[in-house]
Amino acid sequence: MSKKVVLIILSGLLLSLPGCYSAGTPPIESFVRENTNVLLIRSIAVLPFEGSGRKARIRELTITQLLANNVFDVVDKGLVDKFMQQEAIQGGAPLDIFTLRRIGESLDVKAVMLGSVEEVTNSRGSAVYEEITMTLRIVECETGQVLWQASGMRSGYSTADRLFGMAPKDRFQVTLGLLYDLMDTISAETE
Repeated sequence: MSKKVVLIILSGLLLSLPGCYSAGTPPIESFVRENTNVLLIRSIAVLPFEGSGRKARIRELTITQLLANNVFDVVDKGLVDKFMQQEAIQGGAPLDIFTLRRIGESLDVKAVMLGSVEEVTNSRGSAVYEEITMTLRIVECETGQVLWQASGMRSGYSTADRLFGMAPKDRFQVTLGLLYDLMDTISAETE
């Protein structure tokens, strides 16, 4: 084969690799209540998440991302947990409107962030990789209405990484990537 043909074939393969990587990435689904600008909320409380896996750690990463991206002011996790303990509210348990109002008044917030997390470790051939599914939502304390919600799934597996012998993304990388994508919908939907 001539050098020109080899170069064309290699160029085609390289151009198709991004498609290999993103083809299996499901989209983020999100909702913002009509006539609502979630970014006008100044301060929120992030309640304990429900689900399996490292939900406490993911809650911490969520708080960090909210603060780092200057999305909202966030009530300290310790204050939230102490309130929940005093009120005998189980983390991840359904909340009624009266409980939401007490949370809002006691913690001086207009809304709370709730989340659910599902983590799975999978294997494909010799590769072991993480997969995480997450839903985050912001609920108004006064009315109980969902103001914003986003759901998505991310995996540490990548065809491109496998082709080049690279290790799959670890739990932290997958979680942070998914959080970033979910939170990106807050500002995108309200513009």
